[in-house]
Amino acid sequence: GTFRVAVAGFRESRIDRAVARFLQRLGQQTGIPFSNEAVSDPAQATLTIQCKAAGEPVQSMRADESYSLEVTRRSAQLSAPSPIGILRGLETVLQLVDLDDESFGLPVVRIDDHPRFVWRGLMIDVCRHWIPIEALKRNLDGMAAVKMNVFHWHLSEDQGFRIESKTFPKLQEMGSDGKYFTQDQVKEVLAYARDRGIRVVPEFDMPGHTTAWFVGYPELATAPGPYQIERDWGIFDPAMDPSKEKVYQFLDAFIGEMAKLFPDEYFHIGGDENNGKQWNASAGVQAFKKEHNIPDNHALQAYFNKRLLEILTKHGKKMIGWDEILHPDLPKSIIIQSWRGQASLAQAARQGFAGILSNGYYLDYMWTAARHYEADPLSKATANLNNEEKSRVLGGEACMWAEFVTPEDIDTRIWPRTAAIAERLWSPADVKDVKDMYRRLEAVSKDLDTIGLTHLSNRTRMLRRLAGDHPAGPVRILSDILEPVKEYNRPATQHYTSFTPLNRLVDATRPESKAARQFSLLVDQALAGGSGAKSNFQPLRDQLTRWRDNGARLDPIIADSFLLREAKSLSETVTAITGTGLQALDYLEAGKSAPEEWKKEQTSLLDRAKKPQAELLIMIVPALQKLVNAAAAAR
Repeated sequence: GTFRVAVAGFRESRIDRAVARFLQRLGQQTGIPFSNEAVSDPAQATLTIQCKAAGEPVQSMRADESYSLEVTRRSAQLSAPSPIGILRGLETVLQLVDLDDESFGLPVVRIDDHPRFVWRGLMIDVCRHWIPIEALKRNLDGMAAVKMNVFHWHLSEDQGFRIESKTFPKLQEMGSDGKYFTQDQVKEVLAYARDRGIRVVPEFDMPGHTTAWFVGYPELATAPGPYQIERDWGIFDPAMDPSKEKVYQFLDAFIGEMAKLFPDEYFHIGGDENNGKQWNASAGVQAFKKEHNIPDNHALQAYFNKRLLEILTKHGKKMIGWDEILHPDLPKSIIIQSWRGQASLAQAARQGFAGILSNGYYLDYMWTAARHYEADPLSKATANLNNEEKSRVLGGEACMWAEFVTPEDIDTRIWPRTAAIAERLWSPADVKDVKDMYRRLEAVSKDLDTIGLTHLSNRTRMLRRLAGDHPAGPVRILSDILEPVKEYNRPATQHYTSFTPLNRLVDATRPESKAARQFSLLVDQALAGGSGAKSNFQPLRDQLTRWRDNGARLDPIIADSFLLREAKSLSETVTAITGTGLQALDYLEAGKSAPEEWKKEQTSLLDRAKKPQAELLIMIVPALQKLVNAAAAAR
């Protein structure tokens, strides 16, 4: 409780607030009450903070985020060239706090640290499903904890226009179902993010993904209205009319209003997935193309983007957009955000454009942390760039598209996997031990829970709701070995809209099964030990027996819960395939080779178990197949 912090050198209110948050979180981690104010005399302090100079008035990608931390047996000193470095260093101090058999403490250590990439972002779509300000704030806290520095705020879509415009109020009045951020709330988020060293880049998608714009202002569209907010998911036909001068006049006024609100130098214009159908069907657009010698829709969108760039430049902003905006006619000052991959990023870099990678970081794909961790902005095609071209690869951005997230489950879809992406973008390229990443990710996940993220607590609440009046334990045991279907395969099983409740087992199930991953490791270890080492198989037998017997405990819960009815076949399949695993262990422990017919029958069963049920995958199937193969080969 005598731990104290002193601030020496340059001091500003942002550092003071960071120190107060640091001490509050330190108290949460340790249960020890601390004074939340810094002391004035460094001689009285355990941790001294030395900031060399003020940072930028508006944080940019040029901000110096480096810091040095030295911990001795008696004290610690954190120094940085700017306040941003101090913020990053304080997060490291909190990561280092550990409990041993005597006390809480920090290791004696010297750390000199700086990020590998200048752009380490998280995009949150608040349009397809409404994500309110409290959810954004806790995710900004998570971003700060893992040293991410760009919050990409996706604010307009076919399904909703989510920000107040005082210049064009029908945008939010008619295009949002009443769910939008006031300009005062936007300022609140901006201040919250700046306090944590995070830039905020707004995105207003255009010319496509603009249906919600047209509900209030149909004159912007290529085809006549009326329009209504889109309730389904997908790529839709409505697009702004690039041949109408009044469209650019409208955008000039709107962007001027938003440019005053958002201080960041970059303004995201989307630019993706315009299918061109309205343009092809419009006599006016076709005449405009002919008059201006515009050969195709890609060139027409480049014309639109050039006009948009003039507006952005007028209002002091630089353009960023998705892959589709890449065109040699645009100036090299724009940034390309690549959802298509490293080849697209490399193409942009060779043409002189800066870019960031999002391919490999789509959180809604439900990929494993390992798969995200292995994606690198400077790998595959970008690895072959020369040094000057590589310098144009600024970093990467995780993307949380919101077709299947709500405020209740968004944290389970973002965390803790995003921490693995954050490390990929901060740490050296040769830090890529996947096994050690998972070990550390577990600790980080608990830390994120401590600071207020709900990826652990909300899942527990969702499982309790599924169980009704019954204990939730058996539901959790089943859910723990499942994962949601991957990429965009979920909508194939039923029709979803923005009104569809996301309250089923698939929504309460984590994107990645820790239990299945650990079981697979146990299988590999047991088989590596030889079929004669019976002690290697007992942990497997215990686990398989637990999963098999869970089915009987689940039956009465499923019978009483209409939400769980679809899980009945899943539970029955798990009972059957865990029985297969136990039979394989019997053969292995006996040192006998399983009959070929048995292997065929069990492999057929496991093949059927691989198929999605209730939009979920049973993740222990591959490890069970290894046991079956080993049992058939045993001698």
